[in-house]
Parts: sequence; C-alpha cells; structure tokens
Amino acid sequence: MARNRFVVEVLTPDGEVFNEEVEMVSTMTTVGSIGLLANHEPLLARLEPTELRLYRSETDIVRYAQAEGYVQMSDNHALLLVEEALEPARLNVAELSERVEAARRAHEAAPAGSEEAARADRDRRRAEAFLAIASGAH
Repeated sequence: MARNRFVVEVLTPDGEVFNEEVEMVSTMTTVGSIGLLANHEPLLARLEPTELRLYRSETDIVRYAQAEGYVQMSDNHALLLVEEALEPARLNVAELSERVEAARRAHEAAPAGSEEAARADRDRRRAEAFLAIASGAH
C-alpha cells in the first residue's frame, strides 16, 4: 500500500548525503526506535548510532550507518543532522573492530567522569553500532 511521501534531508559535517521524498524514516533516538511518516507531529529528538532506513517504498529502502545527531520533523519535512552517515557497503569490519578496541582502551585510560571518558564511550557506541551493521546483525 503506497503511503504519502515527504522530503527527508540527511546532512553531515561533510555535506548532504540524502535529499529525496520517502514514505517513511526509521531510526533510533535516545529514548528508543522511531518511525516517521508523512504529516507526523513536529518533533525534535537526539539520535543514537544505528542503521538509518529511508523507505522510498516498501521494497526500495536506502540504508545508512547513522552516527549520533538530531532529527527535526516539521511541516512535513524531516531533517537529520548527524556526525556520519555511511553506506553499509563502505564499512570495514576489521577497521571497525579496531575502533571498538581503541575506544575501550581510551575509556579505561581516561579519568572517571571526564570528557575524555565520555568521548571514548561515544566513540565505542558508534563503532559497535557500525560494526553490527557491517556484520549484518542490525
């Protein structure tokens, strides 16, 4: 069944990654999974690293490894501002495994409660999410 469409923009610090009409957006906020459809109420939420799914239709789905960021839904337009949005085919399992371990080591070396510890924890969560996507366990 076809749904109403709405514009979705995905922006990273490196520029625009996606700007098209879709039927649905599926992502993860800090309070849980969310699916956005056309005419959704206004929303502003923080995003967690996950697999972002942009449904052009039920069978045409664009996928990205999405880092932390924000989503805003307003006037039938969704804007996702994220640190990274990478196509799953561009993910490297070995590199991501090393990023997980490096972040764990950095967290262990950082003073408890410090900004360094928080950054290492964020980097670990992102690398683990991207590793799960790269491994097909999303």
